[in-house]
Amino acid sequence: MGAALHALGLYLLAALAEIAGCFAFWAWLRMGRPIWWTLPGVAALILFAWLLTRIDTDFAGRAYAAYGGVYILASLGWLWLMEGHPPSRWDVIGGAICLIGAGVILLGSRG
Repeated sequence: MGAALHALGLYLLAALAEIAGCFAFWAWLRMGRPIWWTLPGVAALILFAWLLTRIDTDFAGRAYAAYGGVYILASLGWLWLMEGHPPSRWDVIGGAICLIGAGVILLGSRG
């Protein structure tokens, strides 16, 4: 259980870094922010990639697949907390399904 919580923490940090990094580019290209906004965005994306390498799994693809569910949930949190738009009930249901799938991928038997 401790390993699962550690992985979840890494995934949440990775998701925050990826979303923040991508949002910096969104802000530059879609919201008219200055190009220097992309500099912390690049740093955040580097941090994101590094954090995913800390996941304790034998295969990168499995780490990325499980991360997808966490990313979706974190994106809905960003939508609500940073953009001020609460997720719909369908957003929440879809996010929960994805998070369950990520858990099955990460914690499932390998035998």
